[in-house]
Amino acid sequence: MRRVPAGRARPALTSLLDPLVLAGRTAPSRVLFGPHETNLGRGRALSARHVAYYARRAGGGCGIVVVETASVHASDHPYERAPLAAECGPGWAGVVAACRPHGALVLASLGHTGAQGSSAYAQTPLWAPSALPDVATREVPVAVERPEIDALVDGFRAAAGTAVAADADGVEVDAGARSLLRQFASGLTNTRTDGYGADRLRLLREVLAAVRAALGDGRVLALRLSCDELAPWAGITPAVAASSVSTLAPLVDLLVVVRGSGLAPAAYRPDGHTPPGSNADLTRRVRAAAGGTPVVLQGSVVDVGMAEAALADGVADAVEMTRAQIADADLVAKARAGTPVRPCTLCNQACQVHDVRNPLVSCVADPRSGHETEEPDPLSDSLRGHFGPSPGGRSGHEGPSGEVTVVGGGPAGLEAARVLAAAGVEVRLVERSGRLGGALPLVAALPGRARFADLAGWLVGEVARLGVRVELGTAADSGDVIATGARPRPPGYVVAGEACVLTAADVLAGAAVPPGPVVVHDPVGGPVAVGVAELLAAAGREVTVATPDEVVGVRLGGDLAPANTRLLRAGVRRETASVLRAVGDGAAVLADRWTGERRELPCAVLVDAAPGLPGRVPPGAVAAGDVVAPRTVLEAVLEGRRAARTLLGA
Repeated sequence: MRRVPAGRARPALTSLLDPLVLAGRTAPSRVLFGPHETNLGRGRALSARHVAYYARRAGGGCGIVVVETASVHASDHPYERAPLAAECGPGWAGVVAACRPHGALVLASLGHTGAQGSSAYAQTPLWAPSALPDVATREVPVAVERPEIDALVDGFRAAAGTAVAADADGVEVDAGARSLLRQFASGLTNTRTDGYGADRLRLLREVLAAVRAALGDGRVLALRLSCDELAPWAGITPAVAASSVSTLAPLVDLLVVVRGSGLAPAAYRPDGHTPPGSNADLTRRVRAAAGGTPVVLQGSVVDVGMAEAALADGVADAVEMTRAQIADADLVAKARAGTPVRPCTLCNQACQVHDVRNPLVSCVADPRSGHETEEPDPLSDSLRGHFGPSPGGRSGHEGPSGEVTVVGGGPAGLEAARVLAAAGVEVRLVERSGRLGGALPLVAALPGRARFADLAGWLVGEVARLGVRVELGTAADSGDVIATGARPRPPGYVVAGEACVLTAADVLAGAAVPPGPVVVHDPVGGPVAVGVAELLAAAGREVTVATPDEVVGVRLGGDLAPANTRLLRAGVRRETASVLRAVGDGAAVLADRWTGERRELPCAVLVDAAPGLPGRVPPGAVAAGDVVAPRTVLEAVLEGRRAARTLLGA
């Protein structure tokens, strides 16, 4: 068993791009692509989609690829396409074969979600250290006894053996925010009176010993460890974690520091409402207790500069940049070349897919992510496209021989122009207004969405770098790609008298909001109405959000509970199951969605967050984005890309 002597001198770190040696194996960079749900599987096995997904990140220079966590026992089936280690051997072998030529180390993530899983698929009781209802589902699990504990340890051992047979470089044991091993380690969920309660780390040590024995010498054993459950009254605190790490770190080759628990699931991979790099102080503290075992900083680190600074400042030895590499698979290669990296917006709209709809993992900034097998030719996303061809030069793709006109300079039009120009096509981009970016700057004005301005800046910078001819303040009724956005939507309610009605876009663009109580109409359930309400409340306004849904922000996914908490703390009134019928004479009239009963709210200003209407597309043009149907930035970028590929004949 490898042990690192306490106080061993650490080598000087110079760059995120330096190699990292673990158990005698060398990762080409100190960037880690962490495990996350993808829904790319077929049944409970890894698929060709997984192989292409991870290979793309390895090809982009990632140092360590950690494959989606596989359940080590059939009792754990947390989501429909959750991998099962017993069925992952061929898939792991495929990922290794695809990533190894690029030098990346491949680790198989192994875990069991315990009480935070789901009994819907396995149709068996959930496993837990104690029979305490889960804080989210309220389901009561079974407290495991000796047979189940033995089966769990054997499951980890067998899964590690399967990974070795697949020639993986090692495994990562999951004791993170959503794991049974964390539940055993925490006083929140472990109230046992036996040896596993008196010593809450006992099971984790037994698992690590079993996995180490199965791995043998020369393979990496990593541990993902929740070091702050954000529940100081009984849970794992940074002080408790530091004490635990002093005994656990010598047992492993790599330690990934994470935050979160069943009480704080959003803390694991938070959105833009949490400052990037927020785990830095926690990681620094844990690293000081790790006795020389390399430590990984995790938690919304999405910029190369921040990652470099963390290493230089001694926060960590490596950095997990999962969402950053979903947004730009070539992040490390671009960092080496000094080329701008496509920014992660930290919106979690397409990359957080633990969802009953089973969406495939993807990205607002790069919709090709998760769909690599459907678009095997990377076009502008290859290194050839990023670092060449020279503006105006051909890249070898068949496509239009003359100039292509793209009408509309929002995200759809910019992406279409970028992809066409990167493929060597001469592009003219026409925008009616005096600036590019479309609705992206407005989105960036919302709380927690500032990084959408970075996406706009990157797209604008790319079309300039690639030589696109941009004409601002120019109206055009025809073109090869039409991406002119949506048309205004007539109100679906009565507007009486001198009622003041603004759109959410008006408010975000800086329009004056007259004094008096404000009602924000939210028929969509997305981030816009919630964000506008937060902005107005922060300005001291009396705000009510009215929605026909049973909860405000029903489409917010992982931000649903945090968003409602923020609204509550800001003093925003929430009127749910309410249909807006009329506004005017100082009041908004709402009708109960189920009974039709009407009531009035004080309303000096109505802010309507309803979407617009599709635009008008001339015959023969390829349309993209809101002109087709008003939706989100994801669809705009995706359809802009598809429009370009259509013209290229891809």
